[in-house]
Amino acid sequence: MTLNGPRTRRPTIYDVAKSAGVSPSLVSLVLQNPARVSEKRREAVRTAMAELGYRPSRAATTLASSQTKSIGLVIDDFRNLWFVDLLRGMESALSPHGYQVTLADSRPGENRITEATDGLLSMHVEGLVIAAEPSESMMAGTWVPAVVAGWRDGVPAGAGLITNDDDAGGGMAADHLLGLGHISIGHLSGSGGAASHRREGFRSRLLEAGVEARIAGESQGTSEEDGYTAACWILDHHPDTTALFAANDAMALGALAAAKARGLSVPADLSVIGYDNSQLAKSRYLDLSSVDNRSDIVGADVANTLLARIHDPTLEPQRKLIEPALIVRGTTARRSG
Repeated sequence: MTLNGPRTRRPTIYDVAKSAGVSPSLVSLVLQNPARVSEKRREAVRTAMAELGYRPSRAATTLASSQTKSIGLVIDDFRNLWFVDLLRGMESALSPHGYQVTLADSRPGENRITEATDGLLSMHVEGLVIAAEPSESMMAGTWVPAVVAGWRDGVPAGAGLITNDDDAGGGMAADHLLGLGHISIGHLSGSGGAASHRREGFRSRLLEAGVEARIAGESQGTSEEDGYTAACWILDHHPDTTALFAANDAMALGALAAAKARGLSVPADLSVIGYDNSQLAKSRYLDLSSVDNRSDIVGADVANTLLARIHDPTLEPQRKLIEPALIVRGTTARRSG
């Protein structure tokens, strides 16, 4: 084996010990409890590991300590931009404690989410984050602490809930459009807990103002294509519509496409506001007004809650709402005429 040439095998703890001039047990001690080793020997071991390209086996560490330092995350759609900031927030809280996130994509369907959960539990994750619609059976026999991230149609027994206050966020979108003088307003909605809360918050605020909410897509998905389809329906059936609120930024992108196909200028002819304040909304090209659901903060709180329950299993699951924020950009403007 050479330091710069190709290696014929993976370096072992014995190779590190030989290179550093110490015993294999001392190398193991550096990996598990470095504070008990002198600084001189610690540096010798770490230098040898770097030169050899040695990386500790997480599987071996798990067998030795009964800890995986892993949190399982179940999501239902990789295309949903919300998961990016959620994951970033989780990792910001987990990384300082040496924890990693193991991801499983369930897709819709009770069997799929149960299979995804079982797969993570078989890997002995120490905590579980459910960012998908849970099934009644997915938590059966589960012994690890669990938190539901974001509104869902239900919360399994024994699991906590940390979410953006989507009812308040929907109300913020309504207030923004009403404040700009819009009275012919449509909403592009979808199925699922988050969409339903955003819809109800939006609808309630419009009703208070005496304005009818034109809603499309309640039973459909929340992708860009779903947004396009719902926007087309509203614009074709209610051509006097001057503003659209989309259940997420991807749907808002579909609404922009529908407006362009009909020769409508945004925001001169049609104001569009999304939800999530994703990187899509922040792009200079789209400059999309959006409700910030603070998903990075949701992710950090989810992770910290799980860490607390891992270290103290007697803690009760908690429910917490994170306040959203309105981000006004270039796709909303005062109603003309």
